[in-house]
Amino acid sequence: MSQSALRNTDLDTAVQEAREAYVARNPKSLARFVEAVAVMPGGNTRTSLHYDPFPIGIARGEGCRIWDMDGAEYVDFLGEYTAGLYGHSNPVIRAAIDTALDGGISLGGQNVIEAKFARAVCDRFPSIERIRFTNSGTEANLMAISAACVVTGRKKVMAMNGGYHGGVFTFAGGGSPINAPFDFVLAQYNDIAGTLALIEANATELAAIILEPMIGSGGCIAAEPAFLHALRDAATRVGALLILDEVMTSRLYPGGLQAMRGVRPDLTTLGKYIGGGMSFGAFGGRADIIDRFDPRRADALPHAGTFNNNVLTMSAGLTGLTQIFTIPAQMALNARGDALRERLNALCRAHDAPMQFTGIGSMLSVHMLRGPICSPADAARGDQKLKELFFFDMLAAGIWLARRGMMALMLPIGDAECDTLAAAVEEFLSSRRSLLARG
Repeated sequence: MSQSALRNTDLDTAVQEAREAYVARNPKSLARFVEAVAVMPGGNTRTSLHYDPFPIGIARGEGCRIWDMDGAEYVDFLGEYTAGLYGHSNPVIRAAIDTALDGGISLGGQNVIEAKFARAVCDRFPSIERIRFTNSGTEANLMAISAACVVTGRKKVMAMNGGYHGGVFTFAGGGSPINAPFDFVLAQYNDIAGTLALIEANATELAAIILEPMIGSGGCIAAEPAFLHALRDAATRVGALLILDEVMTSRLYPGGLQAMRGVRPDLTTLGKYIGGGMSFGAFGGRADIIDRFDPRRADALPHAGTFNNNVLTMSAGLTGLTQIFTIPAQMALNARGDALRERLNALCRAHDAPMQFTGIGSMLSVHMLRGPICSPADAARGDQKLKELFFFDMLAAGIWLARRGMMALMLPIGDAECDTLAAAVEEFLSSRRSLLARG
């Protein structure tokens, strides 16, 4: 069915037709899905990648493009949820990995690269005086929160309703039944008065306040600078530790988004792209806190992990951070993202559509509503059927993005790819005009 044949329908019918066209285009992905469900619940081992009627199976990637099992090509605007910063098989990183492989993989000891990588990370993020590596952002947040509880001697942890800090720190809808069993207090993102009141009510029991300086997975919703500064001051006042989760947002500015906003946390968590495409996480911050993990101390806190210092991540991460994602490259990528987001929003305004793109720098997300979006609750008011339709229309146009509407630019993305996305968005705004007008 051609795209033009899908245009002049009501929203429910349009979504159904888009789904049917999607199924017809992807028979090999459907077959892969049917095979997968026999051995994995839902055919899946990473919940965020599932969507109905079934997810596309990716066969390969190169540069900023991927190809599915049925041969369709997409410009990759998802960037592996910010982890795929370097694109697919960057040759410089590939060479570093090959060199590491030549020297042996699982060495069972401290290797010659990890301290250099640690120095490079600390140099990039001034608030990180000492650092410990993990295998994911989830682990990094688990260790940071646990350390905060030990250091403060307290048990309560403040997080943001709708926030996300990994597989066991999910707070959409008030929290997940498999969240780590900390005593959480949930505040509302960007609500200064309400959050400060909660902090005061729990002042003597609060070990940590954790948040992303821009909510990533929940819609690229930026914290107001005043909100971040208020939390910094309040944490100091009550003796809690401020943890900024920059697993995603550290890519947005030298020193992380915390540096852009002028807020210095006690602890910072990292992950995603910093591993150069390999599994990676880290937690770091004030020396007096992280030094509690020094094994030379009689009262040292334990921190194990077989692959914390694996040579593939250490090599890829060091190479990426020092040779490719230099500060000039970082600034250029985020300037490109800002220009792209403004270009897309200008198209939405020109079509008077209830649609907008939020974010900072190289991270952006689409929302199907008008007006300010200051929290996940605001974003939830958007028309989810229109967003689903947008998702399927973008796939049909050769644009790869998250079902939830999130996008993250890779370094290989250039003007031509941005033009392709803008053209696809304008086509959506034009061809779905009657449906958007009802939003």
